[in-house]
Amino acid sequence: MSFREPNIAGYRLFCCGFASSLLILCLSSVSSAQKSGSDEQFGPVVRAYLGYLRNEQEVVDDRASRHEVSVAYYHRNSNRIRALRQMAIQIANESQNDYIPELEAVTANELGLLFERPPRSKTLKIGEVLQTTFRYLGLVRSGESFYIFARLDPYEQSELMQKANHNVDNAANSGETAPSSGVKAMTRARRVTTP
Repeated sequence: MSFREPNIAGYRLFCCGFASSLLILCLSSVSSAQKSGSDEQFGPVVRAYLGYLRNEQEVVDDRASRHEVSVAYYHRNSNRIRALRQMAIQIANESQNDYIPELEAVTANELGLLFERPPRSKTLKIGEVLQTTFRYLGLVRSGESFYIFARLDPYEQSELMQKANHNVDNAANSGETAPSSGVKAMTRARRVTTP
């Protein structure tokens, strides 16, 4: 009767592979728990927005893994998602409110995507409202510089347009002084000719 000696090398290899797989599984679950744990400090709206950004990153990662997009596209969109996440967390922490406006992140050469007449990036001021549509929130550096804007909700847009119309009406009714020169504007009656 002969006994077969156990294959110790194969057993060790199996144990090593199993331990490595278990370690990777544990680390990934800890990592996802930390991400969701850090998001737990926020309300359901902010958490939903951060989850949306995670899903967007997964889509970009998936498209890159299937070679559907260029490396430059992948990096720019991953950086854009990180910039939006950073701004969303900043807004939530500063406001202590469970609300995130609709955010847009664009590079300097992408400002034309948001504005018919793009502003010069160097002249943007935090809090400035542009074209009664967007409020500039700030610059976030995430691989490259992204200008972050919050789209105003319809009520804010309507209020701004009413104020602008009110100011125009007041300027027209306040007299004939030109605001820039302080000189009274003179009007002349139109000559009517009859044939």
